[in-house]
Amino acid sequence: MAENQPDPAGTQPPAAPQGPSIRVVSQYIKDLSFENPGITSPQTQPNIDLGIDVGATAHAGGENLYEVSLRMQAKALAGEKVLFMLELDYAGLFQLQSFKNEEMEAALLIECPRQIFPFARRIISDITRDGGFPPLLVDPIDFRALYITQKQRQAAAPDDAPQTA
Repeated sequence: MAENQPDPAGTQPPAAPQGPSIRVVSQYIKDLSFENPGITSPQTQPNIDLGIDVGATAHAGGENLYEVSLRMQAKALAGEKVLFMLELDYAGLFQLQSFKNEEMEAALLIECPRQIFPFARRIISDITRDGGFPPLLVDPIDFRALYITQKQRQAAAPDDAPQTA
């Protein structure tokens, strides 16, 4: 019966306040393509063109669930010759709790991709190595800087510019 009595001495710690939280529910490869038209001599130092795009959508599977997609493209060139082309669409399913509306976009486009990036980086390294090339080690990405740059571009774009579909 003592379990139902209040704790007058205050021996139990107070409950911690619940702040915003991000939980990775799952992560997966949505699409992967590696094209290797031909290997050149190992002395050839290729030029690597790397592109990255981040997107987020609400997931139909439940409330507070979002799919965040990290799309990465790499193309290695030796002069005009294409050594390899790689496209990876790596995604994570995230559950976000207790975020204010104005914080949600930043959480989805900065924090969520930051959590899945190391896994996408590893896949790119393994695929290029397995394709006969030295592993492509993608440098860490500052997703906050990418987000700020994108917001600045959107703010600088004229509102009356024609919209493309």
